Amino acid sequence: MQNLWNESDLKSIAAGRIDAADTPAELVELVYASRLLGKDDRLVMHGGGNTSVKSVLTDFIGNHSNVIFIKASGVNLATVDVHDFTPVRIDPLQKLQMMYASGQRHSEEDIRRFSTREFKNFLYLNLFSLTDQMVSRSLSPSIETLLHAFLPHRYIFHTHSLALLTLSNQAEGDRLCREALGSGFGMVPYIQPGLGLAKLSLNAYEENPSIHGMVLHKHGLVTFGDTAREAYDRMIEGVDSIEGRIASADRKCFPSAAMPSAIASVEDVAPIVRGACFFEKTPGEKDYEGFILEFRSSPALMEYLNTADLELFSRKGAMTPDFIIRTKNHPLVVPAPDAADLEGFRAAVHERVERFKADYQDYFERQSRVTGMQVSMIDPMPRVILVPGLGLFGLGRSLADARLTADIAEHSAIAMFDAESVGCFESISEQDAFEIEYWDMEQAKVRRNRNGGEFAGKVALVTGGAGAIGLATAKAFRQKGAEIVIMDLDPASLERAAGELGPGTLTIACDVTDREVIGNAFDTICRTFGGLDIVVSNVGVALQGRIGDVSDELLRKSFEINFFSHQTIAQNAVRVMRRQGTGGVLLFNVSKQAVNPGPDFGPYGLPKAATLFLLRQYALDHGRDGIRANGVNADRIRSGLLTPEMIKARSTARGLSEKEYMSGNLLNLEVTAEDVADAFVHLALETKTTGSVTTVDGGNIAAALR
Repeated sequence: MQNLWNESDLKSIAAGRIDAADTPAELVELVYASRLLGKDDRLVMHGGGNTSVKSVLTDFIGNHSNVIFIKASGVNLATVDVHDFTPVRIDPLQKLQMMYASGQRHSEEDIRRFSTREFKNFLYLNLFSLTDQMVSRSLSPSIETLLHAFLPHRYIFHTHSLALLTLSNQAEGDRLCREALGSGFGMVPYIQPGLGLAKLSLNAYEENPSIHGMVLHKHGLVTFGDTAREAYDRMIEGVDSIEGRIASADRKCFPSAAMPSAIASVEDVAPIVRGACFFEKTPGEKDYEGFILEFRSSPALMEYLNTADLELFSRKGAMTPDFIIRTKNHPLVVPAPDAADLEGFRAAVHERVERFKADYQDYFERQSRVTGMQVSMIDPMPRVILVPGLGLFGLGRSLADARLTADIAEHSAIAMFDAESVGCFESISEQDAFEIEYWDMEQAKVRRNRNGGEFAGKVALVTGGAGAIGLATAKAFRQKGAEIVIMDLDPASLERAAGELGPGTLTIACDVTDREVIGNAFDTICRTFGGLDIVVSNVGVALQGRIGDVSDELLRKSFEINFFSHQTIAQNAVRVMRRQGTGGVLLFNVSKQAVNPGPDFGPYGLPKAATLFLLRQYALDHGRDGIRANGVNADRIRSGLLTPEMIKARSTARGLSEKEYMSGNLLNLEVTAEDVADAFVHLALETKTTGSVTTVDGGNIAAALR
């Protein structure tokens, strides 16, 4: 493992980062060291690990306090800043240490109760305020605060080094770690984070005050020092020694499992897997909640996934307790997907998901009785699915969560295989896993990052997504938690639209009249998100001409864009939705021209009228698949169809001001792209409505559906 410390970089941060005169210099050094650790996912991932420094601070009324700055719970070390460390007064924490050491409270039940019920409030009560304002409670002190406070060292770093876990998660983990690290590290047996772990860590230090770090078995590696550089160097040197020990070990070989002659593609497999993991909000209502899928594959990962003993290995538990809240204690293993028998694969996946759910229910009930914890069961769905011959899927309620889960699962799988190759992997007990999974301070990390909204876990595609109506619609669905795909013809416009929609937006530049391109686009959506739930088929071009004079070429072009593109989009959406088996929503931008044609707008209105009946046909033919088809009739919306030039020409021709023309309806109000977007969102939420058309035009009796 490479040591990345660079004094010039540290000076740059110190010179350019400190924006307040009262920011302690030691805190800036802590930020720099923390980022170095956080940028290597072999050490920490997604909010894992913690770092601290002890300091003396003066509050706003002049009182001096011994304070420990410790990275707040759930904050990513890779991007940590000075404001991401919670300052906690040390003296009350050390009084707690002395109280337990003196025997005033010492039973295991006392320790457990404090760790689960009193711990969080105790830390909050001892937060130090740097100003006359209370410290923000949006940041929670780390569950490892007591460990850092009990030890006397100035800087303390704690990582979840995968190399360390590879050695420590063994039946002979203590011996293996001592061989790799020598006498410079103390050994601490596994115990749940909190007061008990802090006590055992202090004991390990007091037994040998010359150590410069300690192994928290099945949990992580701790190093300390008088300077940030010293603690960092010791972390890198320790991990490097462990990696060397692993590399020098004789490695076992494992037989490979038999595979089908042809493995199905990710785009075919993902919707099946995703659909199997959906669940009904209300039993019998066919209104589903589900997950976004993130796919991973690599040669090292496939070596693990293709072993004949994969099922056995997968049941051994998580690499470290910190991962359990993201991945659950076990992944789900499904069969290798045979490209020639996708229906057989579908049946097997659904059967295994049901078995996983039943096993999880049994686990919850069993451990609830054993531990006596009064908690409610979280959903029993898997969060990691291993697919031999193909790769793994991480599941999350948002793309960000799915990627986080996949990161942990991929690194864990490879590290676990290393552990099996050099020994025999051994995780924490089922009871320990349950107590971590349902510990409130761990669940709080997930709740803090949870992406809410009615469409959380759903994927929405908007065609014409860079235009006025399309972009407004994409924003409306994003605001309610959906993952967004936008299609449009112009890459530059798509890029600008994606900038407004934010990270995670999938952009696909394509011609919606090209069937092959559209088919490939839907495959990309499945590879990126696992499937699709909502389609807003919005593309349209207002071609004009007097119907008796218009050329066949113009009319056919209009039908290609304004009718056949909607059919192509809908057909591909239905292909994916049926493979998922969880229904879906097709929404069409129909236009008032479908029912109230205007002079010289036949080339536009005729295909739009056909699109109106297209949505009704989809409602008729695919209601049995749980797929709803609805539309919006909108009129006079400022967009690529109704340009400023067209507004000016048409208002002048009618002897009206532009304002009068745009609000020429029963309500005398101009209708906006956002109003149309709201209508699409409304239809997507109407779980028992199909074949319906919502008019958004401010009131036009001539365009009202009869």
